[in-house]
Amino acid sequence: MEKSLIIIYLGLISLGSYAQHNHQSTSSFKTETDKPAKSLSPHATAMALIGNAHIHIDYSSPSVRNRIIFGGLISYNTVWQAGAHNATWIKTDKDLLIGTEILPAGKYGFFVIPGKEIWKVMFNKRWNQHGKDEFNEAENIVSIEIVPKKLNEIQDSLLYNLKKTDENKGIISLAWEKIKIEIPFSVAKY
Repeated sequence: MEKSLIIIYLGLISLGSYAQHNHQSTSSFKTETDKPAKSLSPHATAMALIGNAHIHIDYSSPSVRNRIIFGGLISYNTVWQAGAHNATWIKTDKDLLIGTEILPAGKYGFFVIPGKEIWKVMFNKRWNQHGKDEFNEAENIVSIEIVPKKLNEIQDSLLYNLKKTDENKGIISLAWEKIKIEIPFSVAKY
């Protein structure tokens, strides 16, 4: 009786080993449907060294895909996280002067309220959030108004850019669909 249990036990171990080997060899076979899906809003970054400030923007870049974006997908006069998925964030290692306000060195959520004539641009202390789920206007560090520019051609993918305009000055720009906003800044000196 004891010998039969040992034989059965060894048989089960062998069967388990065979099944595991067979599963591993078939699971390494990939088909077209096993390929990871291409993101419709891929991760993107923009970085620059302006003056002595290193500035980094991190965002997801959705495409127009034959949609009306501003006044359609993104409603006018509504807070938008200025990208897809998680809130867009901006990090600077030096204080920046934006308009008449100082944005202290740090990491911030970047939000906008698009309008037909004027956009409100906000740097918010809550940078790590999904979309605008936890957005609170009272947590804005800097808020300014910008007049948007119309583009002659469609900018299919949301694009951020950092451009140096002078030794200590630059522009943060956002372009998508047929709209572009530019936020001038300078590196604060002490």
